[in-house]
Amino acid sequence: MVHQQSSQQYLSRSGDTHDMVMSLAPRLAHFAGVARTEHVTRAAQEMQVPQSTLSRAMVRLEQDLGVDLFARHGRTVSLTPAGRTFLASVERALAEIGRAAEAVRADADPATGKVAFGFLHTMGAETVPGLLHAFRADHPRIRFSLVQNYGEAMLERLRAGELDLCLTSPVPDAPDLVARRLDEQKLRLVVPADHRLAGRRRIRLAEAADDTFVTLEPGYGLRRITDDLCAQAGFRPRVAFEGEEAETLRGLVAAGLGVALLPPPAVPRPGVVELGVTAPKAVREIGVAWLAGRPDTPPVAAFKKFLLSRRGTLLPA
Repeated sequence: MVHQQSSQQYLSRSGDTHDMVMSLAPRLAHFAGVARTEHVTRAAQEMQVPQSTLSRAMVRLEQDLGVDLFARHGRTVSLTPAGRTFLASVERALAEIGRAAEAVRADADPATGKVAFGFLHTMGAETVPGLLHAFRADHPRIRFSLVQNYGEAMLERLRAGELDLCLTSPVPDAPDLVARRLDEQKLRLVVPADHRLAGRRRIRLAEAADDTFVTLEPGYGLRRITDDLCAQAGFRPRVAFEGEEAETLRGLVAAGLGVALLPPPAVPRPGVVELGVTAPKAVREIGVAWLAGRPDTPPVAAFKKFLLSRRGTLLPA
């Protein structure tokens, strides 16, 4: 019971503090102006506020705080010790607000603003650098905050407001997101150079049913695609190793530890052979996603338009 009463008292104090902040916030700039000029009339003129309004605001501020912030001397005022203490914190708060306002304005600038862009690890070596190079030919000063991650993690960051756009696979279908298919990428069965199928150019995925697979961890889009394609081929893959990055899986294949379904590499890797898969159709769709209903800043809108213009040509043929 004591704990419950203590919690209720804390919640009450928290509510009082919140109410106090909401009450004080609009008057902080007025207080700082009066403190700076030490003259209500002059401060009212500088801030273009009626003198009577400013005077009442300062009286109300002192009443809310329960302390005298000013000593009054006719038309002039001076700060009390409590006023000087309060002013130091108010000036820091106002400066922080100013910096925040400048930062968001800078990020939204059409010429020099910022785009927070997420993409899959497998698109980081060639696809994304090529996209950014082409985009910046017409937008040379737009800045990018780049995030590489697997699909679900990027969608979480999209929902959290940490990303503006992301390239992902599979293309998400969720009511809170907008997604557009941009391209599809062929997947290959990667086998060790001495594998029994290494002399072939194309295979049916069912021919690998008895092999051990190395895959990405559960939750990765490519892992779901691998599981689905194997199911379509009539088997469940026996997974020996799970990783977080496609090139690591290629290394495991080169070491003879299994086979893997992977997108094409940026640079050919020795020790493996990459086979086309004729059945089932082994592809993954690549799309761009963003949060539904969130307004775009000019740089985000420009980059989104650019990405959509690359539909069907996003990836190398």
